[in-house]
Amino acid sequence: MSQPMRTAMYARYGPPEVLYTSTAPRPDPDSGQVLVRVVASTVNGGELAGRQGRLKIVTGRKFPRRIGIDFSGEIVALGHGVTDFAVGDRVWGAVDERGDVGSAAEYVAADVGRIAHAPSDLTLVEAVSLLSGGNTALSALRDKVSLRPGERVLIRGAAGGVGSVAVQVAKMLGASVTASTSPATIDFVRELGADHVVDYDLPPRELGAFDVVFDTRGTQLRDYRRILADGGRIVTIAFDLDHPVRSLGYVLLSSIHGSRRVRLFFGHPARSLFETLTAAAEAGELRPVVDTVFPLEEIAAAHARLEAGGVRGKVIVQVAAPLDGPEAA
Repeated sequence: MSQPMRTAMYARYGPPEVLYTSTAPRPDPDSGQVLVRVVASTVNGGELAGRQGRLKIVTGRKFPRRIGIDFSGEIVALGHGVTDFAVGDRVWGAVDERGDVGSAAEYVAADVGRIAHAPSDLTLVEAVSLLSGGNTALSALRDKVSLRPGERVLIRGAAGGVGSVAVQVAKMLGASVTASTSPATIDFVRELGADHVVDYDLPPRELGAFDVVFDTRGTQLRDYRRILADGGRIVTIAFDLDHPVRSLGYVLLSSIHGSRRVRLFFGHPARSLFETLTAAAEAGELRPVVDTVFPLEEIAAAHARLEAGGVRGKVIVQVAAPLDGPEAA
């Protein structure tokens, strides 16, 4: 019989208080998987919408539901056929969000195609702050809209968990970065390497022209599309949840009419992306962006912190102390 483990879950849609910790069977790794003892996970914006029930047309009404997408930790067991990882390796990765797994738990069984060795000189708490945002930003900016050296890019929501890493990724790709954020976080965003920082309440028409807009809000897409230079493109990782049909309809319409297309993007975690992020972190091109750290038992408080807004980087859920590595030094 499988050993029990602690995990976070919720039994109904609602505010952060619906989250609680319970027990579930500890998983066994299948062929091509590893069993990871989780040290840390993060809270992501999509999880808030899912937990609130704003995506129930997709998520359905099957409860209880587990929560958590990304993780960092140490491998404690190998599935059949795994030869490129070893027990004791420090790794980071993501679970398949379409399944009922959830990384806010003591253990996860992860496909080897969704993990990579974690940056050697970062703690696992520091490392996980870069993972989901880095994966999204790298695949969106580099692969989806082909951001080129010297191009002008605007990052909307530059202080958040995705935006704070997107600023760094855009600089890594050689772009000139303008970051849009609140007055309270201007210094934080400037320290991330942004060339210019502007108040997010400034009307788009006053910002100038950009080759690329990286959007984390999903609002005012029509206004931001108008400030694109010739050949410009917008990539958004969100849509307006208050007006979903209109928002998604506009994205679709932009792909039919005009040259300045708005691309709606959802990240697809992959080992090759994680390996690129590991190399960038080890080269000093990416720095951790930790806002606050909560223990697993305070998962509701972690969600409330992100939901309240004004975060600087990532809200972390620490599940356990590490077995070894920089944290133990």
